[in-house]
Amino acid sequence: MTIDEDRMHLARAIELARTTMRMNRGGPFGAVIVRAGAILGQGANSVLGMSDPTAHAEVVAIRDASARIRSFSLKGSTIYASSEPCPMCLAAIYWARIDRIVYAASCDVAAAAGFDDSFLYEELERPPEARRIPMQQEESADANALFFEWLSKPDKVRY
Repeated sequence: MTIDEDRMHLARAIELARTTMRMNRGGPFGAVIVRAGAILGQGANSVLGMSDPTAHAEVVAIRDASARIRSFSLKGSTIYASSEPCPMCLAAIYWARIDRIVYAASCDVAAAAGFDDSFLYEELERPPEARRIPMQQEESADANALFFEWLSKPDKVRY
């Protein structure tokens, strides 16, 4: 991608963010996924419009692209985001196998507007039992057996 193509796709992500924000469907976030010059998917923050706390722009764009190409792998693509991805979106980008991230606003700018996700990074550094939402493990032989079954499943699709 050239710098001009990057700027063009970022401008599209920003426009998506502006439109849905002004419609009160979500915050000021948009994303576009591009592979070989073609837009595979796009999305804007729709947390309010969909009543879904996971409907961040990047996640919406990944869902759109994956549905369009009927694949969980977006290998070979670039995601353009109006803002630096939050931890959830960053994890989704990794799981989708996206090769490159280009973003416009930094997480510091987002934090100044009330979208501060630094506490999530802090939580991840704590042991599970010391987090704000405490976690505890109740080990189950049945749950563990699922993984052994997966390992021996001849027709599994690795992802």
